[in-house]
Amino acid sequence: MPKLKHLLLLSLLFISLLLTAQDKTPFSRMDVFGLEWVSSPQISPDGDWVVYQRRGMDIMKDRRSSRLWLIGADGSGHRKLTSRDVNESTAVWSPDGSRIAFVSGSDQGSEIYVYWLESGVQARLTQLEYSPSGLSWSPDGQHLAFSLFVPGRELSLVSGPKPPKGADWADAPRITTRVKHEADGSGYLAPGFSHYFVVSAEGGTPRQVSSGEYHHRGTPQWTPDSRELIFSANRIADWEYRFRNSEIYRLNLESGDITPLTDRDGPDRSPAVSPNGKQLLYLGYPDKMQTYQLTRVYLMNTDGSGKKEIPLKLDRSISELVWSADGKGFFFQYDDEGSSLVGYSTLAGKHEVLVKDVGGTAVARPYSGGSYSVSKGGGIAYTLTSPYHPAELAVQSGAGATPSQLTRVSESLLNYRQLGRLEEVWYKSTVDGRDIQGWVVYPPDFDEKEKCPILVENHGGPISSYGPHFSPEIQLYASAGFAVFYPNPRGSTSYGEEFGNLLYHNYPGEDYNDVMDGVDDLLKRPYFTEDSLFVTGGSAGGIMTAWMIGKNNRFRSAAVIKPVMNWISKTLTADNYYGYAYSRYPGQPWENPMEYWKFSPISLVGKVETPTLVMVGGADLRTPLSEAKQLYHALKLRKIETALVEVPGAYHLIANRPSQLITKVDHIVAWFNRYR
Repeated sequence: MPKLKHLLLLSLLFISLLLTAQDKTPFSRMDVFGLEWVSSPQISPDGDWVVYQRRGMDIMKDRRSSRLWLIGADGSGHRKLTSRDVNESTAVWSPDGSRIAFVSGSDQGSEIYVYWLESGVQARLTQLEYSPSGLSWSPDGQHLAFSLFVPGRELSLVSGPKPPKGADWADAPRITTRVKHEADGSGYLAPGFSHYFVVSAEGGTPRQVSSGEYHHRGTPQWTPDSRELIFSANRIADWEYRFRNSEIYRLNLESGDITPLTDRDGPDRSPAVSPNGKQLLYLGYPDKMQTYQLTRVYLMNTDGSGKKEIPLKLDRSISELVWSADGKGFFFQYDDEGSSLVGYSTLAGKHEVLVKDVGGTAVARPYSGGSYSVSKGGGIAYTLTSPYHPAELAVQSGAGATPSQLTRVSESLLNYRQLGRLEEVWYKSTVDGRDIQGWVVYPPDFDEKEKCPILVENHGGPISSYGPHFSPEIQLYASAGFAVFYPNPRGSTSYGEEFGNLLYHNYPGEDYNDVMDGVDDLLKRPYFTEDSLFVTGGSAGGIMTAWMIGKNNRFRSAAVIKPVMNWISKTLTADNYYGYAYSRYPGQPWENPMEYWKFSPISLVGKVETPTLVMVGGADLRTPLSEAKQLYHALKLRKIETALVEVPGAYHLIANRPSQLITKVDHIVAWFNRYR
């Protein structure tokens, strides 16, 4: 008996130690490197297999990684697609489901590969100078179409002298005559155009099939006879200035003839060819030059005749069109109140929701998004989102079926982390009584009997939306002891065109009131107090944060991330300088300077008393460094407590690299803790 008691005590001690070892700890900054998630799931034509991108954070390269994995729709046979330890993406099934084409890194750059499902063998098909995109199989399985950059030439004004051999002369000047000559995240854009190419599925020399000094991007669609491509592009004469426009075109692969199928002013894009090849679905809208316009679904014959809108009677923007195999309807994706869904509609517009909780692929801040694909039998593979994990892979056999989660790539980390609890909140705007939606994430150890500081996180865009999605940034704020409030004020998407367009010639405007109304609503709760408020946000969220501290002095401190401070200087220096007049503000800056000025946060800087951290990426071309410096320099001249943080090499997506995400949050939390 004593021996039995001894064994029992040892067993209890072991169990106690095991439970202690498995106690959940709060989500911490180094956990960012342990995150994994699913993106771009592609279900096979017969619905038996799904190939997907398994994304993660590479701690040694400080980059996001992508590897292709394969899994049976019943959860069996889960394995990495290839043995290659390099980035892989853009997987597409051959029409018969026997092969998978994909893009992957090589010694020369990114190339097109093919994987044979039966043998598990893969082969490289191409040797390209630039990276391909938009892979698409021909219906007969014999060819692949894709988009590829083709170098061009820039204007040359002089021919300078040649330096002596071995001399170290300065680089020659760079000259451009293009409207779009740089892009955030890419820097200077080399002259040239993207064109469509076709290559044999057995390899060989790719053949350029599009022509002209126009860009041809996106995924081209084949006609059922494999003789033509249907695509969207902007091939009008004034395309550089009518940059919002695009049309649908048909390209004959034998003759090279390109025929326009649409001709209205506005974006017509994302064509989808019906199974019988007689009709096209596409997305677009007639451009009314608004801040926000709904993307709608249209139908036409493949010769361009018979155009009509599908009457969905759904006040939401539509994306990701997929025909049903019988040609009687189509699948589509849309956002509703911060969440993404997959629906199905007949060609008469009668629609239903098939899949909810799509998303979880942003993996920084809680933006909506995600993707899906459909088999010939109607099976759906999609990215499943939750407030407590990034995207996982799920499948659903059809309408009304119960979804099945196939992967749990994030569980090895997040099952052992105590995450902040998410609560959805609704409140009334004091401006016009509109219902405004937001969310609160509480600290992991939140106690209603104790006081808790509120951290307001303003989303970017402003034409975008947050939702009930996992966000490492939000969870890190919560782990630092803040209750994080993130609202979707007017101007946010997923609430209809009228709500999104309330910022037309009025930004920032009453969206400020919507955010502050949410703060006041939360302050009715006994565990929140007026003297413990903090605010931050990036891009449009940085604009709102700067605007808020210019409008009131209620916040103990603020962190303004990559803001626009002066709409005149921003509009004429940013990479997208050509895109603001008329749709955002009336006229150009020199035509209506006071309209631009009155919506510029710098106009309120004389009223700011809040200690303010200013942060920006050193390579940001969307909200240039000079914008952040205007705020920092103004506050220094006014002797307001401030600090400027420049993140070296970071572009507008300032948290793109894992270490940048961590340092962004670390600096914001450290600044706020100085004033708690």
